[in-house]
Amino acid sequence: MTAVTLEGKVALLTGASSGIGLATAHALAGEGCRVVAVARDAGRLDELAAASPDLISTIAADVSDPASAQAIVDETLRRHGRLDIVLPNAGIYVGGDLVDAAVEDIAALVATNVTGVMALVRAALPPLLEQGSGDVLVTSSVSGHQDIEWEPVYSASKHAVQSFVHTVRRQYAESGVRIGAIAPGVVLNPLWGFAHGSPEEAERIAERTGIRSSDVADTIVFMLTRPPHVVVRDLVLLPTGQPI
Repeated sequence: MTAVTLEGKVALLTGASSGIGLATAHALAGEGCRVVAVARDAGRLDELAAASPDLISTIAADVSDPASAQAIVDETLRRHGRLDIVLPNAGIYVGGDLVDAAVEDIAALVATNVTGVMALVRAALPPLLEQGSGDVLVTSSVSGHQDIEWEPVYSASKHAVQSFVHTVRRQYAESGVRIGAIAPGVVLNPLWGFAHGSPEEAERIAERTGIRSSDVADTIVFMLTRPPHVVVRDLVLLPTGQPI
């Protein structure tokens, strides 16, 4: 099986300023991919672009605003004239008992994790379908494969994402556009309070109870470089010691 190259392809990546998104931006640029990195934090985006100025450009936007999706896609097409890879990765977290979750926080999570994903894919599909090729790879979670009782809001949002990925993939299975999801378990990134390179991260890696954002990014590159006749519909990536 011969892997395909990502060199010269154009990728649109949200949630790019930290964690999985940041690691994925670097990994894709390392493959020669032209990355349009989207996040709310313009300062962090500037730092990211400075690391690979020839390959990474940025857009400061909030994907929880559904109107931003079309603008992001249009700007990507304006800059590069094409779009090959769409990575709806931005996400936020609400955990704990449902009765302790503020309604405003629930609404914000759904706006980012569910509506934001659907809106971006909706905006990006027409140019992908027109060219008859491309990849949509959504960042999901193992929480979308199992009902996790200590995070009912987050888990529900990822179940919604899984259903969305599977149904949209079936709608366009014969189009040449591949649609799938990566579902990590415990990732040792800032969302969970772990700084890259920290002693706490190293301890969890040694215990095999967490994985790095770079591990997820490497797996995303693997999924995107499968031959055109192969789609990885779902890939669950767990630390060896996560009993789930």
